This record gives sequence, C-alpha cells and structure tokens, in this order.
Amino acid sequence: MRDASNSNPRPSRISRSPSERAGGRRERAKPSVLWAGALRCRRRFLRFFPDGFRDETYLAWEREYKWQTHERWNAELGRDEFGALLERGAYAEIAARAVRVEQRSRHSMIFSFEKMALRDAIRSAHGARDFASGLHAFLHGPGTDEERFTCWCDVVAGLPRRQTRVLTWPLVTVFGFIAQPDRHLFLKPLVTRAAAKRYGFDFEYRSRPNWRTYRSLLDFAERVRRDQRDLRPRDMIDLQSFIWVQGSDEYA
Repeated sequence: MRDASNSNPRPSRISRSPSERAGGRRERAKPSVLWAGALRCRRRFLRFFPDGFRDETYLAWEREYKWQTHERWNAELGRDEFGALLERGAYAEIAARAVRVEQRSRHSMIFSFEKMALRDAIRSAHGARDFASGLHAFLHGPGTDEERFTCWCDVVAGLPRRQTRVLTWPLVTVFGFIAQPDRHLFLKPLVTRAAAKRYGFDFEYRSRPNWRTYRSLLDFAERVRRDQRDLRPRDMIDLQSFIWVQGSDEYA
C-alpha cells in the first residue's frame, strides 16, 4: 500500500516463493464453500502471492513495513509509555511521536494533504492536548468499541483546522491500525469500496467517519478472515492487505 505522493516503485517482477523454486507450490486445503466474488478475490490475491500470507513477495511488498511501523509505535507510544506521558501532560510530545511513527513508515498510509492538516491541528497546545487525550481514550480507555470510536471521531472533528479538513477516514483509522493491528483496521475509501464490490460484500459506506461504516468495515474483514481462513491470516494487517490487493490500482 503506497501513498500517492510516494515515488518509490514497486518491484516490476514478482519473485517466486521458496516452495515454487523448489519445484512445486505448497498444497493448502481450500474452504469447502466460497461465494463467486470471494473466490475471484482469492484467485487474484494468489496470482500475485502464490504462497498467500507467507509469500516472500507479499511480506516484502505489503506486510513487513506495516509491522515495522507497529513495532516503532510500541517503542515510542506503547501503553505504559503513552500513559506516563499523558500523566505528565506531555501532549505535544505524544502528538509529535504519533505523527513521526506514521511518517517514518517506508510507505506512508496517508496523503500529503492529510499530513499537513494533522500537523496544523496539533501545532497549538489545545490541539495537541485534545489529540493526545482523545487517542489514548480510543486505544486504551473504557467503554464499548462503538463509544470509543465515536468519541475519537468527535475529537478529530473538533481539532483546529486551517484550509484542509482533518476528519478523513485515513486519519481517523491510521493510528488504531498502527497501534493495535489485532483489533483495528485502516480505511482508504476508494480502494475499500472497490474491493467490497469485487468481493460481493455490502459495505455500508458514508463519507463522514462514523461507527456504522467502521463496524461494516470490521465485518468485511471478519468475512475475509472466515472465507480465507486456510490462508491463515494473522491479524488486521493481513486482512487489510488482502482488501488492498482487490481494490488498488497497484494490482490492476
């Protein structure tokens, strides 16, 4: 998954997996029933990555940099460190670290205009405070998933802005995905809508970030996890990558 402003090209040739080079593809048991859309998407994914989520090319192109970004988050803003910084009122430091972790990813997940909007939003003291406190509540606070996500959307909507809006699906979902890829999913609207259509999933999309759409996104991921369970997806990184392959022009 690439930021449109990133000029690093994807390798032009798909390298074969070790099992293929050894003379054959690893056998895998297929689910007993797959709907037509799910089967087409499965074939599309395996056309690029014959060994599925363990394919060496998949790891290089899609998974490794996302997992490395998650590891950097744990080093910079793991739960204990995040809480300690919050207690000290180090809001600007929290905001700076969060932005730095995302931007140091080999392939940024948000567009340049979103980066600028976020930097503007956290430049002021109250913007950094609201961002830091709201993000901690979203990731580690009490309440249901719906309550935490809805509150987080409200926080982002209320951040200071200049010209570019801050409340976008990528900005609302990127930090949860980086911090907790076992439970949160990243949403790029155009790609995800195209993938859902290809898959045959009724994605309840609304342009303004809201819980109902996010819940539908999580349901989509769970559907992929269930349908493609024999490929052994590990977490939301694998599920998001599968969805990305279906809807992105990179894999046309």
